[in-house]
Amino acid sequence: MLPLLPKQSILVVDDTLENVDLLTEILREEYRVRVAMSGEKALKFLYSDDPPDLILLDIMMPGLSGLDICRQLKADPEKRRIPIIFVTATATVDDERTGFELGAVDYITKPYSLREL
Repeated sequence: MLPLLPKQSILVVDDTLENVDLLTEILREEYRVRVAMSGEKALKFLYSDDPPDLILLDIMMPGLSGLDICRQLKADPEKRRIPIIFVTATATVDDERTGFELGAVDYITKPYSLREL
């Protein structure tokens, strides 16, 4: 019998509990989900010994914004490989352009559908 592979991990970064709960509920059966409700807490996960395989990142948060986190992560040669998908209710063309320039791989606009996730 082949050994089971560990689940891929997703870091959900959002300052709204309802959004975090919804994403966790949707993703937890197939992925190992970790949660950070601030940019500062997200950085602790990102620079831990077990960084995530993917980040779902809200743009608008107090303190460090999602764009700030993306900028910092993509500037780090050891962490830039981690894909970032922005999850936001207020995606403007400028935010999208900036996010893609910084290295995000996609955007999901709230409210999102299960199919979209």
